Amino acid sequence: MSYWLYILRCGDGTLYTGTAADVDRRLAVHRSGKGAKYTRGRGPLEVVYREELPDKSAALRREWAVKHLTREEKLRLIKGTGGGVSQ
Repeated sequence: MSYWLYILRCGDGTLYTGTAADVDRRLAVHRSGKGAKYTRGRGPLEVVYREELPDKSAALRREWAVKHLTREEKLRLIKGTGGGVSQ
């Protein structure tokens, strides 16, 4: 079963990184206010990046790496010009 790393852009311009088996369903949970505490009250939320990984373990490792990127590196990753971290 594949897992996904995703990045949300919040209404205040901040970025949130997470993992999920189903990004669209997870986005609905975030939008309902029952997702991560960070995203509550920061709507509207938009998925700006998705990366498929082979399993949950790989997705969690990749999430850890992406969360340690600078904002500028995350924006480059979103634009498709590299993220500063190899997979």
